[in-house]
Amino acid sequence: MRFGSFVFPVSKNPSEDHRVIDETLREIVACDRAGFHAVWLTEHHFDGVTAYADPVVFAAAVSQNTKRVKIGFAVLEMALHHPVRLAAQISLLDNLSNGRIIVGTGKGSSFNEYEYMGFGVKMDEARNMLLEAESLLVSAWSGEPVNFSGEFWNLSFPAMRPRPFQSPHPPIVRACISVDSMKEMASIGRPVLIGSTKNSDIEQRLNQFRGLLKLSGKPSREIESILNQSWVSKCLVVAESESQAKYIAESGFNQEQDHASQSRKLYNPNGHSSSVRDNFKDSFIYGTPDKVTDSIKELEDIGVRNLMLKLNTGGMDADAVQNSIKLFSKNVMPRFQ
Repeated sequence: MRFGSFVFPVSKNPSEDHRVIDETLREIVACDRAGFHAVWLTEHHFDGVTAYADPVVFAAAVSQNTKRVKIGFAVLEMALHHPVRLAAQISLLDNLSNGRIIVGTGKGSSFNEYEYMGFGVKMDEARNMLLEAESLLVSAWSGEPVNFSGEFWNLSFPAMRPRPFQSPHPPIVRACISVDSMKEMASIGRPVLIGSTKNSDIEQRLNQFRGLLKLSGKPSREIESILNQSWVSKCLVVAESESQAKYIAESGFNQEQDHASQSRKLYNPNGHSSSVRDNFKDSFIYGTPDKVTDSIKELEDIGVRNLMLKLNTGGMDADAVQNSIKLFSKNVMPRFQ
């Protein structure tokens, strides 16, 4: 099993943004040194739910402060990006990182309408924009002149420079919630990102995706390759005692949920907040190294091959996060190599 860090730092106050961003970069450097396979950056705007807000700019800093770790997006809110500008930015990032970029796409938040409003985008158009933007990204990275005609973009431009470092382009994965989205990914042979849910639901969705890949006519070797690139996410705290780990995890979880809920009530039109609070038990892996190992073995047994771990939930103490990374990398990761 391979492990990644899901980098999702909450900053509760604008005065804390600089400190949180600095601590987040140090967290990523620690993951690189500890042997994590990937770090995954996310995107949210205006509310401090993601302190660095712009994962593309932040990825440039990550690329220059790390050596081995893959740099993924989980995910880029595609409706908020012009796809040609994004294609050029990712091509540059792929060169700066010597081919370490993974492009995770998604339509954007299902609950934060104010993010779309801030970029002048209609929330109900986001899904169709995602499909068109993905197609335009691939065209831009083809190394050929592009003439593109779609619902949202009609463009012509010479071959893009620089080309991506990876050939033909960085891997593309998509966050999939609906069955329809998984069908799309299966039909074009792309990996998926699965959010934190009950283990039984994760098993069901992995089996469902495997079945869809088979129905699409993909050969067994290609199916295994796609599954080897698909990721599941959970939150993680490792500590010297189970009680300490549970306290850190529950505190962070409640702070993050409260902060997100308050932001939606404050910024969404008419205070609209339709989201349902996540379930702590389903979201978190926590405890001593031995207990955490047992929890991850359960995921391995149901077919999880790549585990994306949110190491800082809700603005946890930086020392506790660093300690969790240390305990996990020394006492848990070696058991899965």
